[in-house]
Amino acid sequence: MKQLRNTILSALLVCSSLASHAQVAQIIKQLHNPKETKVLVTAHRGDWRNAPENSLRAYQLAIEMGVDCIEIDLNKTSDGIIVVMHDNTIDRTTDGKGKPSDYTLAQLKQFHLRNGLGVITKHTIPTLEEVMQLAKGKVLVNLDKSLPYYNEAYQILKKTGTLQQAIFKTDIPYQDLHTRYAPILDSITFMAVVSLDKPAAKQIIDDYQTGMRPVAFELIFQKDTSGILTNNAFIKNKGAKIWINSLWPSLNGGHADDVAVDESNTKDSWDWLIVHGATIIQTDRPKELLAYLHKRSLHI
Repeated sequence: MKQLRNTILSALLVCSSLASHAQVAQIIKQLHNPKETKVLVTAHRGDWRNAPENSLRAYQLAIEMGVDCIEIDLNKTSDGIIVVMHDNTIDRTTDGKGKPSDYTLAQLKQFHLRNGLGVITKHTIPTLEEVMQLAKGKVLVNLDKSLPYYNEAYQILKKTGTLQQAIFKTDIPYQDLHTRYAPILDSITFMAVVSLDKPAAKQIIDDYQTGMRPVAFELIFQKDTSGILTNNAFIKNKGAKIWINSLWPSLNGGHADDVAVDESNTKDSWDWLIVHGATIIQTDRPKELLAYLHKRSLHI
């Protein structure tokens, strides 16, 4: 009987693993299909309203919610370990002081993360490897603030078998990126970040699409008057998606999450972003955005 029970348990674990990998395979397929009109949802710093930002718990809650991607911010300890921390210091988000690089990983793990109200919790600063193990087979991972750590991140992704799930990104020009990381550029999934408020925005996009094949362009803009917002078919036609952040107004010309949620006005927020080409939206309101997209049959 015990042997039968163990056999059944093993079979269930295998089925669960296969289902999980099928889930992320579908998301990866959608990411690489610029003609797909369904929208991918990225949870900014995880579900930080219900757990400390950039914590494993915040990411777990976001995954359970049904998001397609989680956003993480990379930093580095004094002993060379890549950890997840947005700020240059740990002062705001933990009960410690100083930079991550002031501490070894063991020392950094002694500090505890604060929640959105500033209350100290039991949660600790995760490593990139811990986050990738959590996300493996489930969701994509947006590697923000990762430019200094591409090589280290690349090795961790290979080690954990999650290279296809990660999106590398930067806002530097293509030639600078190529000079710095040419050996790995053909092996990673990459997204260029472009400020549409800059006169050279179109040229930056063209340079990237000539030099490599970005999976997406993250378009940021304080003003919503750029011609690229109304004439961006050239991005999709060359194989890339459009990513827009619905976080705070300075990233999206005022078409932000809070307009949709606090003002109950999706017409001037999420509707507007989708009309202007967004098929990936990074949000601070993942639960509400998912509900909105499901209602419109715009989320797989």
